[in-house]
Formats: sequence, C-alpha cells, structure tokens
Amino acid sequence: MTLKSSQDAAASFHPLRPKLIRIAYRMLGSVADAEDVVQEAFLRWLDADRESVREPEAFLRRVVTRLCIDHLRSARHRRETYIGPWLPEPVIEPESEFDDITLPLMMALERLSPLERAAFLLHDVFGVSFDEIAETIGREPAACRQLASRARNHVRAARPRFTLPKERGLELAAAFFAASRNGDMQRLRALLAADVAVYADGGGKVPAAMRPIVGFDKVMQFQTSLAQFFAKNMSRLLRYGFINGLPGFVTIEHGGILQTTALQIDDGKITAIYVIRNPDKLQHLSCTSH
Repeated sequence: MTLKSSQDAAASFHPLRPKLIRIAYRMLGSVADAEDVVQEAFLRWLDADRESVREPEAFLRRVVTRLCIDHLRSARHRRETYIGPWLPEPVIEPESEFDDITLPLMMALERLSPLERAAFLLHDVFGVSFDEIAETIGREPAACRQLASRARNHVRAARPRFTLPKERGLELAAAFFAASRNGDMQRLRALLAADVAVYADGGGKVPAAMRPIVGFDKVMQFQTSLAQFFAKNMSRLLRYGFINGLPGFVTIEHGGILQTTALQIDDGKITAIYVIRNPDKLQHLSCTSH
C-alpha cells in the first residue's frame, strides 16, 4: 500500500469516525472497547477495495456493527461474572455527544441479544433502514423489524416519562451533593422518590455496594452511614455535568478514588443514583479530572 493510498483512506475515514464511535459505544457501553472496534474498522478500510465502495459511511457502519456483535457475544461471559452491578462507562458532557440515550436505557440494552440491540440502535437511534440492517446482520428485513420491535418493548420502561430542563437537573444534582456530603438528612429525604435505588459499580477493585440498594428506607439508611463517613473524609468536587444524559457530578473520594455520580430524576424526584468507582471505567476521564 502506498503512502498516498493510506492518506486517502485516512482522509475519507476521519470525518466518519465520531459517528462510528457513537454506534460502537452505544452497542458496547465501553469507551475503550468502542475505540478499539473503530480502529479495527479503519484497518479493514485500509485493506478494502475502496474504489468499489459506493457509500463509505454505510460500509463502515456495517463493519463496526458486525465487530460489535462479535465482541458482545464474546463479552457475555465476562458480564455474567462481573463483581457487583455493571454500569456502562461514563461519558460526560459537554466533551461528548453521547446524550441521546440515557444511562438507564443503556442498562436496559444490556438485557437484549446482540442482534436485538443492533436492530434497535441502528433503526431507532441512528435512522438506518431495515434493508441495510438486514444486510449488516444477515437477516431478512421483516426479521429485523421484529428484532427492533422486541427490543422496543424491553426498553420502553427505561425511557424518561418527563422532560427535565438541564438547569433544573443540575440544581438537583447540586442539592443532592450538598445534602449527602453535609449530612442534611431532612433535605435528602425531600429529594428522594419512594422507590429510589442506588447502583454502585466498583468492579471488585474498590469499595462499593455489591448489590443494588432499593427502596426509600434502605437508601436513607445507606446515605446516613455515608454521611458519617463523609464527615471525616469529605469529597472533593471536580465538576457538575451530564453523565450519559443524566445530571450528576464528578468527585475525588477518600483514597484518591475518582467517582462519577449520575441521578435519574422523574417528576422532580431522584429515582435512581448511579455511582461508578471502577478505575478501569474512569481512565478516559482521569487525565482531565486531576
């Protein structure tokens, strides 16, 4: 391959890279894995007969999707043996464009088969036709419609019922941070919904709750114990922002542990608290957080 050929391949690939990253990240829930998949797609683009490719974007979208499906099939065992709750890697605005699907919806996608996830994301999120999806995953268009429909039914409950203005979301994130760190239990009680739940992902590498904490009383008991800890080991707030589409904040916790906290808010109340502490999932944030 000549230098000019490589340069031409890179020039045609580079503008498409952000879209391909979006697809791969939504499929995999991992920034690092998404970047690896897109890099592999670029290597295949280098080896392809590019002059015969009429639509480079569609060609590369198919390559990335197929690579993601293969990755998901091989990763299923790793997810099943993961220590504690599994949460997707956090991506924070405004550095990202990953706010079209919220964290709860990404968790719901985990319950889908790789083909259901591909059909749903490509059609409902990225606007790809069922004919192209059929060619991508090796199924008939009618079967792809059924895959997307099944996926839609599975994830419907994860879609937000109320639209939350971003400013209000950040106000609630700030109120939660202040109340939880200062031990203001009365204010905290007013912020939480009756069916609130806490999900903490430490991956078995740092301290974190090993199971979801569900229900108002259990969450308040958990927050009360944390408040006693924070009284001696105050968090260092780095920033507020939107984490996978949810309002939240990034902190440095006791022992120098980087942490993201995202809040699902429904009708003005916090219905879920998503905490990511696994250092493997925060590496892409650490270079800009300290």
